[in-house]
Amino acid sequence: MALSIVILAAGQGKRMASDLPKVLQPLAGRPLLQHVVDCARGMGADRIHVVYGHGGDGVRAVFAGQPLEWVLQAEQRGTGHALLQAMPAIPDEHLVLVLFGDVPLVQGSTLSTLVGRAGPKSLALLSVQLDDPGGYGRVLRDKAGNVYRIVEQKDANRKELAVRECNTGVLAAPAGALKRWLAGLSNDNAQREYYLTDVVTQAVRDGFKVEALPAPTTAEVLGVNDRLQLAELEGDYRRLRARELLAAGVTLADPLRLDVRGTVTAGRDVAIDVNVVLEGRVVLGDRVVVGPGCVLRDVTIEADALLAPYCVLDGAIVGERCVVGPYARLRPGTRLLADARVGNFVELKNATLGAGSKANHLSYLGDSTIGAQVNIGAGTITCNYDGANKWPTTIEDGAFIGSGTMLVAPVTVGRDATIGAGSTITKPAPRDGLTLERSQQKSPAGWQRPTQASAEERERAIEHARLPPEQPVE
Repeated sequence: MALSIVILAAGQGKRMASDLPKVLQPLAGRPLLQHVVDCARGMGADRIHVVYGHGGDGVRAVFAGQPLEWVLQAEQRGTGHALLQAMPAIPDEHLVLVLFGDVPLVQGSTLSTLVGRAGPKSLALLSVQLDDPGGYGRVLRDKAGNVYRIVEQKDANRKELAVRECNTGVLAAPAGALKRWLAGLSNDNAQREYYLTDVVTQAVRDGFKVEALPAPTTAEVLGVNDRLQLAELEGDYRRLRARELLAAGVTLADPLRLDVRGTVTAGRDVAIDVNVVLEGRVVLGDRVVVGPGCVLRDVTIEADALLAPYCVLDGAIVGERCVVGPYARLRPGTRLLADARVGNFVELKNATLGAGSKANHLSYLGDSTIGAQVNIGAGTITCNYDGANKWPTTIEDGAFIGSGTMLVAPVTVGRDATIGAGSTITKPAPRDGLTLERSQQKSPAGWQRPTQASAEERERAIEHARLPPEQPVE
């Protein structure tokens, strides 16, 4: 059967105490709803329908451009009513999988198994065993173990409240039958709402097989209603991603102190120290070592590279055997070729550092092309911005840039050139020679170090420093 997925995402989330709709609250750097949408895409559905309500325009704006069908639930009258809004757009011959926008950790493998249990004459739902089932509907079974009803907590009696098998809300059922069941729902209950769970009773009445599939883990079916639950799920997500990396052969100094907020591809014998954050698409080659406190976003780190502690890399490519940091920043467009070195408090932006070149201390290299075996002295700055335009700097192979050099772009330093320390270079520096620019050093006779000025002296000095009034143009 063809598959249609409906994600219920209309809830307000009052307990979040936030102006942001609940489904837009961030988990691992992405909205809760985005996690569910990404999982749904992996199911190969014909269409994905999102039922939205509270903060609707804002929710749709965040997901603009994504292939989703949006359905408005203008008045929140329960989960059954929410699903009913999406059903007219779904063909009767489809199988419908119902997900929730605030249940972000549900796994594709679990959903595939669930969908496989549903069919033309069967309904499958996802259940979970909870030691503390407060707030959840209970799955009721007869003496033979067959599911015959789900009762919400507010409508349950004492015996039913003792049941520990809980309904997650996630279910799969044939669309034609589901439409019929939804049309027959009643709101005669404690909350005066149309419960989606009441379709189970109707399915049993119609002779359908109803199967409750236990979730493999509790974490993947937990919803978010407040900040505490969101924080707990953040921890569950960290553990899940850490286990994936460990299973792939990555060494983690402490799995509880790693944040993975994107996709990570790791080679063999990769080692990651504590308090590292991985965002976007991160590729780590064989034997890469990532030091503590590093933040990596959309980067590729090639084999045998070392990132020393507390580096921030964004949109960069680091070549084989490079050494970066500590406390280095590589901004978008940066590429380090093999064996390059970038040291402490060095920043590169839209720059290429050639093979074997090094910038070890306190430098800024922006909009630059730097050749092989170049030495960049401490305190070197490429002055690439004139207030309106960004200009390039080219440093050819083998050049030596002395400490404290200002390279005023656009400018070229030739092959094997040497720039004397403390120079401000504004013109091309020729190959193989020394270029330096320094003003004459002076030591004025009789100079004395300033003393603390009186209030009157400060006032006079400030008045003297003020700009004269502008004169009218004749």
